[in-house]
Amino acid sequence: MKKIETIKSGKTYTAVSVGKMNEIIEHVLPMGPITIQGKVFAGQAVGATGSELSFQTLVPGQDSGFLHTHKTHEELYIILKGEGQYQVDGEIFPVSEGTIIRVAPEGKRALKNTGKENLTMLCIQYKANAFGEADSPMTDGNILQEPLNW
Repeated sequence: MKKIETIKSGKTYTAVSVGKMNEIIEHVLPMGPITIQGKVFAGQAVGATGSELSFQTLVPGQDSGFLHTHKTHEELYIILKGEGQYQVDGEIFPVSEGTIIRVAPEGKRALKNTGKENLTMLCIQYKANAFGEADSPMTDGNILQEPLNW
């Protein structure tokens, strides 16, 4: 079973590795009564305070195993590799590398690999309606007038 490895950490950061994208399938996630092969949560490992993130790989023909919703978390699904179908609120549509899907907490969702290769995705979840106009990356970021130290 593959584990998350800490690369480096300091007062204001943590860097980890979940492995190469083709190794995500080697992770195993125990979730109560079920075990999910090919899924790993990484938010706690990096010390994230405003979101959670997970990677998951589905082999050809595999689906996520169940529909689910959230109480307060919105999710972004980013397809990194492969192709499949995404189901939300009874609607089904094709997804492939580069597809991004946002789902509100109450959306009933699932993913299926319909391709001939593994499908790997990144899911980022965060509290819905937490960002407003003041949270735009264009207004929240500060460009520092300091040299880079490469």
